[in-house]
Amino acid sequence: MTDRGAPRSAPDRGALVGEARRIVVKVGSSSLTSAAGGIDPGRMRQLVDALAAVRARGAEVVLVSSGAIAAGLAPLGLTKRPRSLATQQAAASVGQGLLAHRYQEEFARHGLVTGQVLLTVDDVIRRAHYRNAYQTFAKLLELGVLPIVNENDTVATSEIRFGDNDRLAALVAHLVHADLLVLLSDVDGLYDGPPGRPGSRLISEVRSEADLANVSIGSPGATGVGTGGMVTKVDAARIATGAGIPVILTAADQASAALSGASGGTVFLATGKRRPTRLLWLAHATEPKGSLVLDRGAVAAVTERRASLLAAGITGVTGVFNAGDPVDLVDPSGVAVARGIVNFDADELPGLLGRSSKDLARELGSAYEREVVHRDDLIVL
Repeated sequence: MTDRGAPRSAPDRGALVGEARRIVVKVGSSSLTSAAGGIDPGRMRQLVDALAAVRARGAEVVLVSSGAIAAGLAPLGLTKRPRSLATQQAAASVGQGLLAHRYQEEFARHGLVTGQVLLTVDDVIRRAHYRNAYQTFAKLLELGVLPIVNENDTVATSEIRFGDNDRLAALVAHLVHADLLVLLSDVDGLYDGPPGRPGSRLISEVRSEADLANVSIGSPGATGVGTGGMVTKVDAARIATGAGIPVILTAADQASAALSGASGGTVFLATGKRRPTRLLWLAHATEPKGSLVLDRGAVAAVTERRASLLAAGITGVTGVFNAGDPVDLVDPSGVAVARGIVNFDADELPGLLGRSSKDLARELGSAYEREVVHRDDLIVL
């Protein structure tokens, strides 16, 4: 796809890529599959060759790859991605092994060993889980293994939301302390309008939200095998850049050029600093299970002083949730001001509201003196 109009000047791609010691690369189903819906051997080989070249120059690579469901379609006699969660899980169960085996064979041509890492939501929001996930990645990379990541689609208990894997890739990039995230798509970058529309122009650089103000972001592609679209890629770029990680968005068939530092695609420059991975997930990729209504004093404590939320500052509870679930913290008018991981079940809270921690500890025991949402598990929206 050609650039329609002169793009704005881009940063030095060579330095951005060449100085990156650890790179996370994400590829979507539509970039790996053939017209018939199965994994395209030629596309996979081209991708593997590009990643092997990165390894050959001394950088570490983590690959976040969609394609498990797509790989399982043909063996199950399915012609397009099923809507049923159970059928998606069945296709993922069949396809995951096929996908991993094909990657293993392709990387073996370059003398590289691969390791499969299947993640769930808990692996990035539960403290013990994400610490263990980090240690697993660290050891694999230390041993020279190229990790290949996907969501554990076969056991997902809610609709497969990582499924497009764009947000997952951004969270993995943060989890492994990556220097760069590369999102490979079936489009060669971000355009200011539909890429096929005359007059649409490639945006070569995004420095802030202001650069996206007049951008019309399209919907998921029409291939029938992927779930993502430009919306999820821009969201992923927001997550990564907000955590200090620059992003390159380009077409999968331009992976070799992008990973060599050549111009092309769209660069999203880092806008923020590193913060805990589970907080990135809370802010960008969770569905709250309920909400806690805060009085004005608690709103100020949480948003301005970054304090923990105590029962004394809560005036109401909505929803059904358990300790460890994400909930929204809303102001008296119902506007969400923060999101956090709650330490109590929904049915425990009504009897605690408006009461001081000391009173609760004296009457109910020390277990009830703890914060309803600890500040380390809370992010201001």
